[in-house]
Parts: sequence; C-alpha cells; structure tokens
Amino acid sequence: MQAFYADHFVLPLPDGHRFPMAKYRLLREALAQTLPEVRLCEALAASDGELALVHTPRYVEAVSHGTLSAPEQREIGFPWSPAMAERARRSVGATVLACRAALQGEGVAANLAGGTHHAYADKGSGFCVFNDAAVAARLMQAEWARAGAARRARPMRVAIIDLDVHQGNGTASIFRHDDTVFTLSLHGERNFPFRKEPSDLDVALPDGCTDDEYLAALHTALEALEHRFEPDLVIYLAGADPHEGDRLGRLRLSDDGMEARDRTVFDWAWRRRVPLAMTMAGGYGRDITTTVRVQLNSYRVALSHWQQWRRADAPPTASMAAPGWQNARA
Repeated sequence: MQAFYADHFVLPLPDGHRFPMAKYRLLREALAQTLPEVRLCEALAASDGELALVHTPRYVEAVSHGTLSAPEQREIGFPWSPAMAERARRSVGATVLACRAALQGEGVAANLAGGTHHAYADKGSGFCVFNDAAVAARLMQAEWARAGAARRARPMRVAIIDLDVHQGNGTASIFRHDDTVFTLSLHGERNFPFRKEPSDLDVALPDGCTDDEYLAALHTALEALEHRFEPDLVIYLAGADPHEGDRLGRLRLSDDGMEARDRTVFDWAWRRRVPLAMTMAGGYGRDITTTVRVQLNSYRVALSHWQQWRRADAPPTASMAAPGWQNARA
C-alpha cells in the first residue's frame, strides 16, 4: 500500500507552540518499523495551477512569496517561512498522489499528513494553509474528464468523509454549491470552529461522546450518504482527535472505538468498490505517542482493506478504467 509523506519539511515553530509537528516523523518511523507492507513515498509539491483549482490566485501568491498579513498568519496559526509554504504544497501533493494511486488500481492509499479542512478558497485557518482534500477532489475530476470519462455525460463524484473532531468548515464552504462533491462531517458540537459552515451532512456530537453513541451516529450518516450520493472516490479524513487521550478533542472514543470507526468507513467503501484515499487530519494527544498509536492503527485498518483489494482482484470502477487515466495531467 502506498503512503505519501513530507515530514522532512519542518516548520520552524516557536518554543511552546501547541502544534505537534513531530507526529508526522514519528508516524513515518513507526510505519517503517511495524508495517513494512506500507510503501513510503516522498510527496511532490502541488503546482500553482493545481492549487488554483480551489484557491484564489492572490492567496496562493501570498503563501508562496511570504506576503500574508499578520492577521492572516495568526488565523492560520503558523508564522510564514519558506518551509511553511513548501510543506503546505507537499501536504496537498501527498493527497493528490494518494487519490491517484487509489484510482489507478490500488483501491486504498494514504497521506501521512493532510486533512487541512479549515482552509478556505481565499484564506487559511486553524493550522491549515491549503485545503488538500478540496484540491485533490478538483484535480481528480479534471483528470477524469481529460481521460475521456466526460463521454459518460457526468463528472466524477467525490465523497469527503471528515471524521476529524473539528468541523470541516473550509471544505464545506468551498463545495457549498457543488453537487459533484458530497461533504460529510462528524464533529464536536461545541468545538472549533465556533462558526460552522453547512456541509451536505453535518452530525454534531456532544462533549464526552463515547464509542457506542459515535458509532451509531456514523452508521446513520453513512446510510444517509448512500441514499443521497454515489461516489466514484472517497477522501477520508481519519483524525485522531476524537480519541479520549486528545487534549483538544473533548470526545471520549477508546482505542477500540477508533478502530471500529475506521473499519466502518473502509467497509462501507469496500462493499461499494469505491477507491479510498486516507489523510490523517488532526491529533493533539496529551502524550504525542498516543496520537501516533491511534494513527498507526488507522494504517493497520487501511492495510487490511488494501489487501482485500489485492486478494479480490476487484474489477475497476469507471474512474479507474477511464482510457488514458494513468497519463492524464491537469
């Protein structure tokens, strides 16, 4: 199974900054040591043209050249630096590559970072610079059309299943009037962002929500998604922050509950033979090793489903079978 990383581009953060930058390197090292079947690949940077499928030219230029205002940097939560801009591009590039791998026959692929769902078209927010899931969705749709799938008289349909504890407000805003992308968000009702944007389906959960309540809500949400939308691709934000050990999450999912959450999503996609790209989204464990353990378990689930695709020799979906797909570029 392919997984894409860019953790060697490290933001120079001030002492005491609450963003756990080290978790990406620690996750990659844990994967290399314990899950050798996961093939770790360095991510490429998203281009200006790819970012412009979602983000305004002014914002892309400001991030690239360091002309973000002080208020813009405060809203993002990171001071600007060349490493910040490069890391943001590669985080998007990793999700793009994971989507391509999933669609080109792998069935399942992943980004060791990503899930930057608070980024809007014209600004960043909440530790999110560019919106990787949004850019990847738009680019996959463009490549699908260029590969000849437009002859089928419909665009590619993408479901973004966002199980980070924080609502995906940026993603919801970007796709608010787009019926080719379905945005589903399960999140803490009283958690950040305090001004939510309407997703296609929002499920707000109370503080202290435990395994049974969460899983029941997830099953109901996936049933609703199935009745309303038929995706060609799933982008899954597997945030570690609903876990009971997270200092920002305010929910109370156990290790078993988090694993059941992941299996529920992967099983849902597998039964429909829909390719799935996973991103890791948030995770702010009181102990960083807790976050790494939860995310490593998500990879164990992903790997088992990738192996299902291999064993079953699953027939390709329309998107995977599109002529010229593998050579298409936006």
